Amino acid sequence: GIAEQAGSGSSSREAPRGAPADEAGQFVARVLGSTEDVWGGIFNGSGTQYRPPVLVLYDGQVRSACGLGVAAMGPFYCPGDEKLYIDLSFLRDLQERFRAPGDFAQAYVVAHEVAHHVQKLTGVFDAADRLRARAPGEANAVSVRMELQADCYAGVWGYHAGTLNQLSDGDLEEALGAAAAIGDDRLQKQTQGRVAPESFTHGSSEQRMRWLKRGLRSGEPRDCDTFSTAAL
Repeated sequence: GIAEQAGSGSSSREAPRGAPADEAGQFVARVLGSTEDVWGGIFNGSGTQYRPPVLVLYDGQVRSACGLGVAAMGPFYCPGDEKLYIDLSFLRDLQERFRAPGDFAQAYVVAHEVAHHVQKLTGVFDAADRLRARAPGEANAVSVRMELQADCYAGVWGYHAGTLNQLSDGDLEEALGAAAAIGDDRLQKQTQGRVAPESFTHGSSEQRMRWLKRGLRSGEPRDCDTFSTAAL
């Protein structure tokens, strides 16, 4: 996997590409490598080449083609530069607050952001933008479908990587809950008690669990079409 390390608190400079030095960074880089293998194989099977995203690890804040990324946002994918921005303090929170499924919680976070990259490559991002432009009132619903598809794609990766198949439903639920709880905590801190914007909506826990498990069970991206189904 290609990785860039952004300096602590640095908003404009990214260090030379290379393997991240710390344990959390190495774990993320391993998961990213696994997603490249899985999605590379899936794309090859359909006759196209997979273009992997670049991983940027940061601590504090970082500049992206999508604007300024701050730690309070948690991990994010920027379609403008095709980079995954993973905040190391977010990973530390996951490690410290959740023990047993902690590794999966971190792996899921990476796989979910990679799934947004897959959406960019397959044209889903552009289609979603067109939908939002046509019906601004549906923007929230479109975001939910995007996020649930990304959960399902994270499951597709888990199916092929074989790392999630042995996890119980309880572990999956705990890990999903961990990632969501920490994301919500950070957003609340960032918005200082104000309601987070609608665009942060990811769907209910029950919906996320259902789509993640759907991808995990089938391993087929075509089973992740959240846009053609009436029932999420």
